[in-house]
Amino acid sequence: MTHNPRSGDPDGKDKRRTPPRAEPPKTTPAEENAEGSFAGLLDGLSLPENLLAADQAAPAALTPTITASADPQAQPQGTGAPLITRLTPMFPGATPFLARFLPAVTPSHTGIQTGFCNLHDFLRFLHDQDWYGFLHAGLGEQAAYVLVYEGRTVAAAALSSTGEQALGELLHLYGQGAPLSAYPLDKHLAHILSGVGSRAWKFNLTDDFTGLHARPGEAVFYDQGQVVATLPAGLSYEGAFPAPLRPQTLILPRSLAGWAHHSYAATLRGRDAVNAITTAHQGFRARYGQDGLTFQKALVDGLTPAEYALRHDVTLHDLEALLRDLIAAGYLKDD
Repeated sequence: MTHNPRSGDPDGKDKRRTPPRAEPPKTTPAEENAEGSFAGLLDGLSLPENLLAADQAAPAALTPTITASADPQAQPQGTGAPLITRLTPMFPGATPFLARFLPAVTPSHTGIQTGFCNLHDFLRFLHDQDWYGFLHAGLGEQAAYVLVYEGRTVAAAALSSTGEQALGELLHLYGQGAPLSAYPLDKHLAHILSGVGSRAWKFNLTDDFTGLHARPGEAVFYDQGQVVATLPAGLSYEGAFPAPLRPQTLILPRSLAGWAHHSYAATLRGRDAVNAITTAHQGFRARYGQDGLTFQKALVDGLTPAEYALRHDVTLHDLEALLRDLIAAGYLKDD
């Protein structure tokens, strides 16, 4: 399933647009001369080496081009004002809000399929690279979109779901044979998009607002109160999607990761392992480290792996192998 991004501005120039009813934040002369410009917001899109096998050629139809532009002539000379990047939608006409506001960029990986790449291994690869971007999988009329921030899945959307359920939908489609593509994003854009969910809120522009402001026909990307990009796709009404200070990792739903939502009972050996005065504690810590000890203690206290992952901002695929090892070693058992 491919989509052709729309063409950019016909005259090739970026135009700064400020939403109505929102006064731009006042700047001091020092701020106006600051060098913290957002020029080149989409620069540096180099990605880690492709995980595809050497003989797996990516389908040409799945390789869009970057159509965003930032014309230096659009910046007032000598003012130090940030450039406003004109983005083009990756999926024009898409129904899910997240998909609607994803910009068109060149993919780093295309045509990944379950026959030669385990999706959990690929997600772990992205996590190890602190990758920023989004994933797309489509099969027939079904499609799912997942935003990745710092290598963590933080937002997702499908035709009839968002969040964890939509993340599960992407895994389901991939398991059914849907090809997966990965598109890199600048980390500022990824952060701004991380607040896009199933509901838009009343727009309130503040000096430090970070997020997306949408209105009919246009979306405006804000970073710390400054307009950094626009995209010709919007809502039928005016609303905002504030970005969280630090996006939270999505946890797979019980239907796809039942083990993570299950409680585990500690054996006597497992309880001794978290007791600092026992010899078992010293051996456990030497083998699993402080992270393993913290996880074991959380399970002893009654948390599920999913609850622990949310509180400590770790991924489930990192916990699954550790959990299996703790059970095999006799520290835990199924409750």
